[in-house]
Amino acid sequence: MAGLLNWFSQVGAIAKFGLMSIPQRRGAVSATIIGIAGVVLVLVGVLSIAAGFRRTMLASGSPDAAIVLRSGADSEMVSGFGRNEARLIADAPGVARNAAGPLASAELFVIINLPKRSTHTDANVPLRGVEAAALAVRDHLTLTAGRMFAWGRNEVVVGAGAAREFAGLEVGGTIKVGRESWPVVGVFTANGGVAESEIWTDARVLQDAYHRGDSFQSVYARLNSAAAFAQFKDALTSNPQLSVKVLRQSEHYAEQSEAITRLITTLGFLIAFLMAIGAVFGALNTMYSAVAVRTREIGTLRALGFGNGAVIAALMIESLLLALLGGTVGGGLAYLAFNNLHAATMNWQSFSQVAFAFAVTPQLLLQGVVWATLIGLIGGLLPAIRAARLPIAAALREY
Repeated sequence: MAGLLNWFSQVGAIAKFGLMSIPQRRGAVSATIIGIAGVVLVLVGVLSIAAGFRRTMLASGSPDAAIVLRSGADSEMVSGFGRNEARLIADAPGVARNAAGPLASAELFVIINLPKRSTHTDANVPLRGVEAAALAVRDHLTLTAGRMFAWGRNEVVVGAGAAREFAGLEVGGTIKVGRESWPVVGVFTANGGVAESEIWTDARVLQDAYHRGDSFQSVYARLNSAAAFAQFKDALTSNPQLSVKVLRQSEHYAEQSEAITRLITTLGFLIAFLMAIGAVFGALNTMYSAVAVRTREIGTLRALGFGNGAVIAALMIESLLLALLGGTVGGGLAYLAFNNLHAATMNWQSFSQVAFAFAVTPQLLLQGVVWATLIGLIGGLLPAIRAARLPIAAALREY
């Protein structure tokens, strides 16, 4: 026990002297901290895009809500139903009901072009035709400005994300649908979900505007409970009159987010890895500088009986502390710069823009700290070993 305590006291003494010498090499130390902070800033910033996009998509579905598509379809764009099929889906066992009938909304999904507020370039925006049950099928749908569109009229309500990203979508504005101008009469929120990136109108009106007859592309349904999903799915997939794909809404939106989140995450780690290589060399330079400045001091300590292990541990602690400081600075800057930053990106499944907010989560900040720690470990190890192997006589002759 006494030997262990003595070892710790040696480590503490060497680390203390090392930290006190930082002002003498503040240039190299500052460069290392800034380099590591940059790695963490970029890593957390890029991954916060994927986290925010995923959060937006997953906020759009609940366990007791389902979406029905044509069998084989991977998005609403390539799905399709007639009125009779939509009615069979709405009347399936497991669908919740109220006084007005089943809580199922047969919906039409089209894409229109609108100019973005920031760049004034056109981008694809989803225009969704819904039925009256759409308000009950989705969670947390709330009008925050204006009113709901009137059924049977060329009016639209827009999601808060779309209103924020695209010009002309404030209450009182208009959008061009074919040759007609349709007024915007309301703005709604949906708990940060993907519906906030959409424009809604009456499905029958949209069918007429696009000459779609009595066709739809999907059916959204509210179920009696989450446990009713199996009954609902079995009833539809076993019905010979239907050829359908049945998913929980949460599963559907998770699939929709998978491709883009994988791409962003891969790019984020690749960029951070390339930057981390530079940060490691910066840490190596700093710690070699620390060893060079303190050669005589290290030689004196070893002559007094300080062990090689204590020298290595003390220098590693110094390197880790600098790395953690850089990681903390980078994580803090990433949080201030990116958390809840609003943006829009392409959903490659529907080829339309999805508005979302970057999400700097605790998990991402922890990842950043882990990366900083690894950089500190790698950057401090070789200089620490070199310091421990310095011949005592040669070290004492250094000036």
